[in-house]
Amino acid sequence: MLKKFNLHSQQKRILALILLISFIFCILLIRLGVVQLINGAWLQSKATDQWTRDLPLKAERGKIYDSKGSALAVSYTTYNIYTRAREIENPKETATFLSNILDLNYQNVYNKVTNKKQSEFLIKMQVEEEIAKEIIDKNLSGVYLSQNTKRYYPYGDLLTQILGFTTIDNIGQAGIELYYNDILKGTDGKSLVQSDITGQELDNTLSYYIPAIAGCDITLTIDAKIQLIVEQALNKVMLEQQAKSATAIIMKANSGEIVAMSTKPSFDLNDVPRNDPSLLLETVKNKAVVDVYEPGSTFKILTMAATLEESTANENSRFYCGGSCTVDGERIKCWKSIGHGSQTLAEGLANSCNCVFVDLALRLGVDTFYNYFSDFGLGQKTGVEISGESAGIIMNKSTAKRVDLARMGFGQAIAVTPLQLITAVCSAVNGGTLYKPYMIEKIVSPDGITIEENTKTPIRQVVSSQTSSILNEMLEGVVSKTGKYTFVPGYEIGGKTGTSQKYENGSIARGKYVSSFIGTYPASNPEYVMLLLVDEPGAGAYYGSVVASPYAKEIFSGMFEYLGIEPDDPTLASEEIETITMPDLIGQSLTKAVKRLAELGIQYEIDGNGLTITNQLPPAGTKIKITDTVVICTD
Repeated sequence: MLKKFNLHSQQKRILALILLISFIFCILLIRLGVVQLINGAWLQSKATDQWTRDLPLKAERGKIYDSKGSALAVSYTTYNIYTRAREIENPKETATFLSNILDLNYQNVYNKVTNKKQSEFLIKMQVEEEIAKEIIDKNLSGVYLSQNTKRYYPYGDLLTQILGFTTIDNIGQAGIELYYNDILKGTDGKSLVQSDITGQELDNTLSYYIPAIAGCDITLTIDAKIQLIVEQALNKVMLEQQAKSATAIIMKANSGEIVAMSTKPSFDLNDVPRNDPSLLLETVKNKAVVDVYEPGSTFKILTMAATLEESTANENSRFYCGGSCTVDGERIKCWKSIGHGSQTLAEGLANSCNCVFVDLALRLGVDTFYNYFSDFGLGQKTGVEISGESAGIIMNKSTAKRVDLARMGFGQAIAVTPLQLITAVCSAVNGGTLYKPYMIEKIVSPDGITIEENTKTPIRQVVSSQTSSILNEMLEGVVSKTGKYTFVPGYEIGGKTGTSQKYENGSIARGKYVSSFIGTYPASNPEYVMLLLVDEPGAGAYYGSVVASPYAKEIFSGMFEYLGIEPDDPTLASEEIETITMPDLIGQSLTKAVKRLAELGIQYEIDGNGLTITNQLPPAGTKIKITDTVVICTD
């Protein structure tokens, strides 16, 4: 029996077939979209890798300049040497030549030039141009050269911790080189040639060249000439004072620009001591921003600024020092064991009397003093363009006792970085404005467009201009005990010395000190502020006035000569400083020795708590300048 044709059934089949075809077409379309749009670039890259061989072209790293345009870090062309074993005709000859000229192990080179399992081997990087030319002239098959760059520092060990250095691959490892690596490194290029499946270069095929893009140039606020003056003085400190380390910073008071910053010991950036990691880590560390220390008497500048601003004491206030004072049952000694007697506020700063500053800190009180810590930026990172900056250490306010506050008044029981301290002091003497410190002046792209330019950044007003004016007058008096404009003859300089003991494992480290000096110029309206630290001086003396101050004078003198700054008192600048012979004080009573030094007009520091002189620096008979400071030691 014949079945009847069902038109409706036939249509359903056709529809199903159409839907199936449409579905398959959609799947193929989606797959094509994935291949073309999503994976296209990746597949194109893999295909290019399969049919081409490339030689990298390293980008030229951006230059680093000082504020006057002197190049501090540059790059020059070197070459990387590669081999392709499948193309080498005489492996022994090639291995012998390359190992000899490149000073490499023969067997290692031979293994590479005979290993055909890998298409290409890197033999050596950063080969100098003269040697590369000899390799090119040899015309060895299977040996290729690609252009690279190598970092060079024209000033050698100048600015070691600031600039930092790079790896052999031109990647920043420390300092500015690390902090701004992404900006300095640029974008690498490459040269490509077509090859067969074995890696053999194909004749008469297309070559491709993707040029490298150089990195951006950076200009610092650092003045290399002033930096050189600073580093020469620090090298002298290390030699003459037998110090563990020495650090100095010079900053513009009215902007936060860092003009110079250095720590010694250091190393030549063209000869990084990579074979001694512990030495490298210690000497590359920028102690001006990483290490913290108890500032000692230099901190009295900030205590005085807070006192004047809060009017808890004034220029007419008087204080008494008997050699020590007691707070919460604890005896706090002044450096002068026989005491300073009755003195004014300005005399207390000039005498660096601990008892006066204990009183000032207690008058301020915990809440007010801690508010000034915050306003001065203590316990906070400054935000300077250097890796590893520390925030300092300030005791929690809720746990601070009166005796802790008393010690903070003269720079104990609080730890700061050198950069924090000089930044805070700048705000105290510049009219009262705290500025963010910075050392990057501008960043310029390879085509000469300035992409970043820094200017002064005011953070907050800390004290009034009237407070700054009074404080500056006091600081000038501190360094002018022997007469006005005598710190550097003819120049108006203010300053304060500091001496602080170091701690190890929570206890005072016997015989270990940090000696320091902060100086301002011109004293009445500072443009420059200098901080100089000497860590663990080992030549006998440790007071800041003896160990740090003389080298600060040398730095100031060098700056004035370089900058062409005329003396404020030309007559005094041209006069010779009076010299006298150091008397023999050993065996005399402290009272008699102090009287004798006062009669001669000699400034002095007392080391010890006894009443009889047992030693003196310098020894009797030494010719000294009337502006020098001597040390008398008691039993």
